[in-house]
Amino acid sequence: MPKVFDWKGHRFHFFSNEGYPLEPIHIHVQKGPNRAKFWIKQFVSLEYNYGFSSKELNEFRKVIEDKSKLIEEKWNEHFNI
Repeated sequence: MPKVFDWKGHRFHFFSNEGYPLEPIHIHVQKGPNRAKFWIKQFVSLEYNYGFSSKELNEFRKVIEDKSKLIEEKWNEHFNI
């Protein structure tokens, strides 16, 4: 489970086994039992949320938008794309 970065105690990561064929670029967010998944395409969109508030999700979306280039680089590096 490669970690891309931490932000305010939240872990932003993806899994080494992201499906076959490989799913499009996305990021998982986790803190304790709470978790969410965001797709990163032309815009950042929420796939699912378990436990985070709307305010937190909006903050995550902004952070992911700001770090989308880093996330894409880490994804491509990890999956040899």
